[in-house]
Parts: sequence; structure tokens; C-alpha cells
Amino acid sequence: MKISELYVYPIKSLRPTKVTEGELTRLGLRYDRRFMLLKVIPGENGEAPTLENMHIPEFPEMGLFQTAIESPKSENETGKLLVTYNPPSSSDSNNVAKAEAETPSETPKARHLELPLEPETKTLKPFTVMMHQSPTTGYDMGPSYNEWFSTCFGYPVVLAYLGNNTRGVLGTLAPAKRNKESWWSIWKQELVLPSNGHGNKILDQWLVPFSLGYLVLNAVSWCHTRIEAGTAPAAAIGVAALGLACLWTAVNLFVMRRHEARIGFADCAPFLVISQTSVENVSERLAGDEEVDLTKFRPNIVISGAEEAFEEDLWAELEVGKSISAGGGDSRVRLLLTGNCVRCQSLNVDFATGKMGTGESGSVLKKLMTDRRVDRGAKYSPVFGRYSFLGRESVGESIKVGDEVKVLRRAEEYTVTDWPGLTN
Repeated sequence: MKISELYVYPIKSLRPTKVTEGELTRLGLRYDRRFMLLKVIPGENGEAPTLENMHIPEFPEMGLFQTAIESPKSENETGKLLVTYNPPSSSDSNNVAKAEAETPSETPKARHLELPLEPETKTLKPFTVMMHQSPTTGYDMGPSYNEWFSTCFGYPVVLAYLGNNTRGVLGTLAPAKRNKESWWSIWKQELVLPSNGHGNKILDQWLVPFSLGYLVLNAVSWCHTRIEAGTAPAAAIGVAALGLACLWTAVNLFVMRRHEARIGFADCAPFLVISQTSVENVSERLAGDEEVDLTKFRPNIVISGAEEAFEEDLWAELEVGKSISAGGGDSRVRLLLTGNCVRCQSLNVDFATGKMGTGESGSVLKKLMTDRRVDRGAKYSPVFGRYSFLGRESVGESIKVGDEVKVLRRAEEYTVTDWPGLTN
């Protein structure tokens, strides 16, 4: 199997940017879901307005926006994010789009916006973004960007930037929870984690144990010195033990925090993996020659070469590399697949009109309902694709279209979802 396509979604729920290579971060592919849109809901009876998170199934007009990434050319540049709004034909467009048309029969002109990929947050207003009971902080990008999107949508919206903030992972999706890792297994990973060519191996691997050993030796030395100075042994040992206990608690919290999986504006996990074979299965369910647009499944990584459709349901761990089958010495990337992606009305959105599709294109969700409700925790929703996290040793690596993919581990039974069905 191989990676056939890679996608980055710079702004959550807008259409993606197709890339041939992606840098891996603990929050997903670099630049993925760093921005999101929120609708401004006017307050009643003099109350302050509130913000509603925008997702494509509730706001299908988000499918009219395309994104493109212009990567930075030097370390001093931040790169650019290019957004294009393609209004639907005049018969389907909103009043704003109609006003732009030179004549009623013409298609309204596209709008274009350029913004920095990594804005400076010092001058931006922070505010709380609540996503499924998992809060984080976003930064309001300001009037110029908000007004551009508001004009396109026809109602006021706010563009938020994530910055360096993160969110907790929902349910038991995080690998440590899904695999029920003990504190000792986490510590073992901490002590033997390879640097994988990034950073200083000694610092990455041994900073924590060296520091702990140094502090323990100092505590023993202090205790010995106090006893020689006349302090009662029990008192000296008690103070030293208390100090070491406090130290252990602090370091253990640090290690657990460092090991904890985190996400950004993605709803559930840093990556969504789908199989091209399964996409073809869905296309075969549509009448005529119509094929499903795989970007409606919102994948980050598309894998081709699976022998059977939906065999990814039981994939638990994947290895990605340039020459796995040949036993090459290139770096390997490990993906931990921990949960099912349960589907919603986003599969039925028509990207040309910004509305729910009609005919075959608007029935994809219904067609999957017949045999894809395989998750006991979400029995009314079909499953397509797998949520994935990155092995910590793979942070900073890159993956490319054409990289080989190997299944390292399969689950014995289907994953059970323990949170409401969500969309990415």
C-alpha cells in the first residue's frame, strides 16, 4: 500500500489544499486546521452577541471556499494562505453574490483573500473557543479579515487563529487511554524515546533521568550532612523523603503532560486516514458514472492498495516510509489509529452550490447507512475512515505521496466510539 493523496485544511471546514509532502507535528500536518470560523449571533434584550462554531454540515456554504498554501521561502517569512470564494450560479447565490454579477445571467466573480499562515498574536484579541466541552484559546484575526468573510457569507463571522494553543482529546481516543497504558509504560517510553534525527539525542533521551539522579544524590548528600551536623537521623531522612516525594510528583506530572496527546481546531484527532479502495466502493454505489469526491470525507491521508474495502476498520498501527518493503534505512513514521470517524450530512454537500446535494450526490450518507453502521457506540451513524495520532518519535518527520504503508498491528474487534458523532 502507498500514500496516494495528502490534504491540509488550513481553515476548518473549508475545502482543503492538496499537497505532495507534509511535515508532521503533534497536532497534525503542519498548517492543518490552524484557523476556524465562528458565526456571530446577535444578543437579545441588550445582551452581548455570542459565537457559534461553524461546521460544514450546518453551514454547507463553507464548501464554496477553496484554500491554497504558499509556503515561506525563508526563515524570516511566515508564508501565505490564499482563500478563494467561488459564488454559485446566480440562481443559487445569495444577495451579496448576485449584487456582484454584471448581469443577472452571469456567474458572480470569485473573491480572493490573502492572509499570513502564522500570524503574530501579540496584537490579536484572545477569546475562548469551546469545542465539544474541550476549550482552547483562539485569536480574533480582526476586522479586515472578518469583514471579508462576512461579506461572502452574507452574515457576520469571526476568523479565529489557534496560535500555540491546544485542546484535550475527547473520550478515549488518545493512544494512552485507548491502549490503557500504565504510568510505568509511559515512563519507559520517556526513557528510551529516540531522537529520530531531531535535536540532541542525549538531551531528548536522558534529560529527565539525569536530572532526577542528580537531585536524588544531592538529597542524600544533604541528609548525610545534616546528620553529621547533629540533626536527628529520623528528622533529616523525613525532610529529605518529603522533598523527594514532592519532586517526584512534579516530575511525574511533567512527564504525563508531555506524553499527553493534544489537538487543535480538529474535532477529534490530528489525522484522518481513509482508504482509496473504500472510496471506490462508495462510488460504485452511485448511479451512472458519478464518482464521490473523496475530499467530502475530509481526509488528511489517503492510502491506496488495500485489498478490500473497509479493511481499515481494524487497522490499529501503520508504518510509513520510502522503502519499507525493501528494508531501506530511511526514517519511518508510526501512525496510531485509535477510533472510527462516524459520518454526518457533510457527505451530501454540493461544493458547486454550497447547499445539500440533490440526486445521487445528496444520498451518499443514506447509501452508507445500509451496511456501514459498524460502531456500537454510534449505531445510527455510518463509519468511514480512522482517526489517527502520531507516534511521538515521528514528530518532525515528513510524509510524501508515494511513501509505502505497512500495517504493523490490527485490532481484534471494532472500535467503540464513546463520544457523540462529530465532523472534522
